[in-house]
This record gives sequence, C-alpha cells and structure tokens, in this order.
Amino acid sequence: MSHALRPLARRTALGALLGGVALGAAGCVQGESSSGAAPAAGGSGSGSGGDTVRLDYAYYNPLSLVVRERRILEDAGLTVQWEQSLGSNKANEFLRNDNLDLASTAGAAVLQARSNGQAVQTVDVYSQPEWTALVVGPGSTVTDVAGLRGKRIAATTGTDPYFFLRQALDRAGLAASDVEIVNLQHPDGRAALERGDVDAWAGLDPNMAATEVQNGSRLLYRNVDLNTYGVLNAREEFIESSPELVQQVVDAYEQARAWALANPDELVALYAEQAQLDPQVASLVLTERTGLDIDPVPGDAQRTVLEGVIPLMAANGDVRSEEEALTALDGLFAPQFAEKAVSA
Repeated sequence: MSHALRPLARRTALGALLGGVALGAAGCVQGESSSGAAPAAGGSGSGSGGDTVRLDYAYYNPLSLVVRERRILEDAGLTVQWEQSLGSNKANEFLRNDNLDLASTAGAAVLQARSNGQAVQTVDVYSQPEWTALVVGPGSTVTDVAGLRGKRIAATTGTDPYFFLRQALDRAGLAASDVEIVNLQHPDGRAALERGDVDAWAGLDPNMAATEVQNGSRLLYRNVDLNTYGVLNAREEFIESSPELVQQVVDAYEQARAWALANPDELVALYAEQAQLDPQVASLVLTERTGLDIDPVPGDAQRTVLEGVIPLMAANGDVRSEEEALTALDGLFAPQFAEKAVSA
C-alpha cells in the first residue's frame, strides 16, 4: 500500500484515536467506566435481558466515537453500557472477563487472543490504519532501527505497536533480546520517551501525533504494511446467543462510517472534543493516518496481513505455535454481519 493518500472523496484518513490519551479523556456518563472492572448487573451477558448491549469506545476507534456521540444504538431502542478501552490489550481483557459483549482491537491483538484460547471473532473492520511507528525524541542520534541495539524501547504488549516493533526489529536483523522492551500503556510510553526514560517508543496516535507537534519527536521508522487493521470483535457466546444484537451494532457502525465519510470536518471536531486534543494534532491524525473508506467485511485483506505476523508471533512466544495461530485465523472471522449491513 502506498503512503500517498487517496483523494478525500474516496478516503477520509483517520488516525487510530488512541484510547487513554495522556491529553485527557471525555468524561464518562452513567453506566460507563474505564477501569476494566466488571459492569453492574443488567448487561446482555449471561442471564441478562436482550435489550442491553455492552460495548466499548476508544480513541483508536473513530467509528465507536460516532456511534456513541450520535446515540445511534440508543435511538434504535437499545440500552448501551459503554466502557472505554485504553488499548487492544484492555479490550481483549474486557471480552475475556465477560465485561463486554463487543470490543475493538487491532487485528494482530485479537488473533493473538484467539490463538491463546480466547473465544472471540471479528465481526466488522472499522479502519485500515497507519496508526503506529517507532518514535524517538528530538535530540536522538539514532537514524535507523538497527541503531536501537542495546536501547530501551517502550511498547504496550499485546497491541499493534508491540507487534509493529517486533516486526521492525526483525527486518533490521535484531532479536527482541538485542533491545530492552519496557511494557507501558500507550500514554505512559509517550511520557517515558519525553522524559528520556526510554530511547524509543512504539507509538500510537493520537499521542504519536501530539508528541510530534508539541515536543518535536521524530518518527524513526514507518511502514504502513506492518500495521494490522482496526477490527470490532465479539465473544463467540454472545454471537451465538444474541446474533440480532451483534447485527444491530454492526449496522450502527456502518451508519457511523457513512456519516464520517460524508462529514470529515465534523468528524475532526468530534475527535478533538472527545479526546481533548489540540486541533492541529487532531488534524494531523485525521488527515494522514488511517482510512475509513474500506470494505468492512473481514476476509482476505485482513488474513493476508495477519499471515505475515504469525511466524514472528510464534518465534517470539506470543502464541503457542504457528500451527495453532493459523488454526485460530481460520476461525477468526464472522463476516455475515458486515455482509448484511453493507447489502441493506
């Protein structure tokens, strides 16, 4: 894929609007939390009514912000229990602990989760991002990835930036043992880079854009082909017990996509307000990083990207074996919901 953006009429580029940005999150409304704790009774999980759905919103998932802000599901008659995901690892944790019914991650993160036994499937593709890169401070003398040998690098394990880092190191001829990977949540990684506590950071937007604009940090290594897609996932139990609710959520996502593509300026304003971002940062993220004008049906495009990640996952011990990961990938996609949504 080329770094050049398609014309705006065909592509509204959107950054992976990072959950848990250090710049501040929008306040929670009743029934919301960002702690990861089990939600109050009455959700649509085990033993609960079918008119409630437990769903995440995240600043790395632009469509979730639109669905939530425009009350698409509530106006369709559902009660929504919203939880903020701070990163793909937290979204997977919500699903694993039965705190949410659907949550959004990067493609590599959900594949890792399923490969390691988590019963989840991808029901919609919300974006094709270039949401991560390797970032160094303005005074860094490092000029390429090979120059990171022996350096401390911040990354959030189980997320796209982490897998991006692993792939970047591999392509530069470095093993994970050749560097020190410091496991920090995304905003903490940015802070550590700016303090000089680490030499580099596997960044994620909008914090990545913010440190570029506000602190003069530099993107050391970019490669859009090493970014996996932004995907919406559901617990398999929920897919089986409440397929109509899964369909309503996916339908809402596709309504949100249509609105976002038709209203790019309003989307920028919504993003800046929700994530409490400087408009310049919001503009950088939304106009350069990730495309929404994509096929939302999970399938061959995502499989191709993930097949390239699996050998490295297995070699690094992120999954038990390459064979298990390939088996997990075979059953990862539940495309019927997005197929129905786009054909409606």
